[in-house]
Amino acid sequence: MRVRPALAALKTWRGALLAVLVAIGLAAGLNACSTVGYYSQSIEGHIDVLRAARPIDDWLDDPATPAALRQRLEKVRAMRRFAATALGLPDNRSYTTYADLKRPYVVWSVFATPELSLRLRQWCFPVVGCVTYRGYYSKDDADRYAQTLRDTGDDAYVGGIPAYSTLGYTTDPVLSTFIGFPEGEVARLIFHELAHQVVYVSGDTTFNESFAVAVEEEGVKRWFAGEDDGAAAATAYRLSVDRKEVFVALLTRHRKALEAAYETDQDPAAKRAAKRVEFDALHSDYEALKRDPSSAFHGFNGYDRYFAQALNNANLAAVATYTQRVTAFAKLLADGRGDLPRFYRAVAALASLPVAERNARLDDLGGGTAGSISAAR
Repeated sequence: MRVRPALAALKTWRGALLAVLVAIGLAAGLNACSTVGYYSQSIEGHIDVLRAARPIDDWLDDPATPAALRQRLEKVRAMRRFAATALGLPDNRSYTTYADLKRPYVVWSVFATPELSLRLRQWCFPVVGCVTYRGYYSKDDADRYAQTLRDTGDDAYVGGIPAYSTLGYTTDPVLSTFIGFPEGEVARLIFHELAHQVVYVSGDTTFNESFAVAVEEEGVKRWFAGEDDGAAAATAYRLSVDRKEVFVALLTRHRKALEAAYETDQDPAAKRAAKRVEFDALHSDYEALKRDPSSAFHGFNGYDRYFAQALNNANLAAVATYTQRVTAFAKLLADGRGDLPRFYRAVAALASLPVAERNARLDDLGGGTAGSISAAR
């Protein structure tokens, strides 16, 4: 078994980290107990993930490793090499270990909006800045926090997350929560999370996620182009992307209608009525797509679980911010003739600009403004 120095260091610093977080909570005028409790579960949860991780080579050397897992880990090892050598992504220990978490998601994120708005609430943290979610390693904890938001009148949504990035501060492992995904989805996740280690702007979720999606899309395209036996997997991945685009278009249409209703001068009761009508129409349109022989959704029920929820503003808004700037980043990559290191330098230059100037530059490149819908992850 190889030594995991990141885990040892994180354990050593745990007390100091908690002390710092107490100070941050007090300085921000927050409830110290609830603030430190949240940070504590975040630190402890991530330590548990690192503790469960073993180098992929160890799993491959272990005769008890199931054949299907062994085959996929070999593929992941190849993806990791490809990410470093062909995509110019960080060549470090991230995604060179594997952890079996024995649960469906690594974390559950809580999203919330006001009752009559699609603007996500924000929470601000050290290092990452302000983000539009709070992550919990226990679904029960996430559900409890979501309920406190509902009790104050917000719409709230709890979504399971299969992977996340620590931006290279610790060794992020490959997880059982996504190892069983189709090949293209596994590659997409690894390339996406590694992209966050290349450029990350504190407090600008839209910039960060759109950049990472642009990298993943280019990365998966190049991955399958180099795979001798990748034709079937590439076809399956392309179909899943087509279906996501249909899903995105459906949500975008209804999101725009809801935004228009919320921006009127009508009283709250009228806006609530319009909200009910729009969500009913969203459900109906989804069912119609599944019956339409010309639709990519015909005979497909992969999004049934999403539509089986009690949909609200937070559900809709949570499927946002990931791709609204992807077209701009794709244009930037194309302008550099597909040279990824050059692209990363250009993105880093954008990241260094003041936010208004950065957004203006992205607007010039094209690809939408705040509020558009992204593909579900």
